[in-house]
Amino acid sequence: MAMNRMGDGRKFTPELFHKLCHNECVLDGLYDVLTGYAAFKQVEHVIVDLDAAPFNQWEKEGTVIDEHQKGGLWKFDPAQVEVGFVVAGQKNGIRGHKLRKVLAGKPVFNANLLDFLLAHPELIPEGWKKDESGLARHIFFWGTVYRNRDNCLYVRGLSWNGDAWGLVLFWLDGDWYDFYPAALRAS
Repeated sequence: MAMNRMGDGRKFTPELFHKLCHNECVLDGLYDVLTGYAAFKQVEHVIVDLDAAPFNQWEKEGTVIDEHQKGGLWKFDPAQVEVGFVVAGQKNGIRGHKLRKVLAGKPVFNANLLDFLLAHPELIPEGWKKDESGLARHIFFWGTVYRNRDNCLYVRGLSWNGDAWGLVLFWLDGDWYDFYPAALRAS
């Protein structure tokens, strides 16, 4: 069994090697596989319900869902997610409200995919961490727009902070640059 299959984006990183060598449960499981008491099985991941009501952790503070574009039941496949989509003008900054209008009608993913990825960070490809320039990428899920009690709109996103994946928010009143791409269904 090869440690790195060509073309599928997986790498045997130093962090994974460290986990392998310093985790007794992993070593016990590997021993069982090597001695024939267990076998590897490809994990089939859940279907992401892009039609479900989105998570709203700020509901008690008065935040509501302003817009939620449903997307059906979707089997997670990172190859079907374009994470670097930016529009003309975004390099120099474009107001979020204008960007929202430009993205209208595009196949943007909603926050249900974001929440799935936050729950399963091990499935997020390495290449999503940084853009082509090596800058940290903040991937936004424009299919769900939130409105807080002050009537301000924002979109939730995914960002690598150097150690882990985390949640980021950005207001539509702000300027959106090219390092704030939208997550779209790849065509």
